[in-house]
Amino acid sequence: MRALTAPDILRVWEQGQPQHPVDRALTLLAAGCPERTREELASLSVGQRDADLLDLREGTFGPVLNCYEECPQCGERLEFAFTTNHIRVPPSPEGEKKESVFAFEDWEVRFVLPASLDLAAVAGSASSEGARALLMKRCILASTRGGATVPFEALPEEILLRLAARVAECDPQAEVLLDLSCPVCSHAWQKVFDIVSFFWREICAQAKGLMCEVHTLARAYGWREADILSMSSSRRQFYLGRVTGWLTFSQD
Repeated sequence: MRALTAPDILRVWEQGQPQHPVDRALTLLAAGCPERTREELASLSVGQRDADLLDLREGTFGPVLNCYEECPQCGERLEFAFTTNHIRVPPSPEGEKKESVFAFEDWEVRFVLPASLDLAAVAGSASSEGARALLMKRCILASTRGGATVPFEALPEEILLRLAARVAECDPQAEVLLDLSCPVCSHAWQKVFDIVSFFWREICAQAKGLMCEVHTLARAYGWREADILSMSSSRRQFYLGRVTGWLTFSQD
């Protein structure tokens, strides 16, 4: 995996504009992992995908993630930061398997972990309950009770809930929870951290900033976009400083 360059960021931003978040995640990974096909990336479990996105984000923008959240009780704005290591979860050995088995009493369910293809399939569901049911159905390969086959529609809610918990154990990076507390009203709550949406917002901000830099330098010097983007960030900032007048040149 390699860090995204300035041209990569603009290309990813342009390609990802009309895409669903599931496809944006794959577009990001494809730019950072050109040696892997999109099909290979789409077959990764959600946790494996997010772990790779976390590595790509760290390589591109660094390990510190600056966030904000509003308290759901009093509306106070919380600004906080953490590092990628803070939310990086060691993978489960089960997560490396192509399929796993969940056993409870006389029940046995063979399943695979949800991947991007599964998330894309449930994206159009009319309700969260419908999406959850479809996702579980796609991940269950076979289910038996006392050796007798049981169709998905006949599985009791308890088994589905226990299976969901087992899936979460096998793919822990798929759901990262942040423990938050409001300094004003002391309300405490948990927030799901979504690396896909967080990284995408950063890509959008960076892409727009890069285009502004290209516009300014192209007007001032007549340089091509490709030449400007091929410069290091420090060189672009130097020239921008000369154009805007805020940089004081020193012979030292």
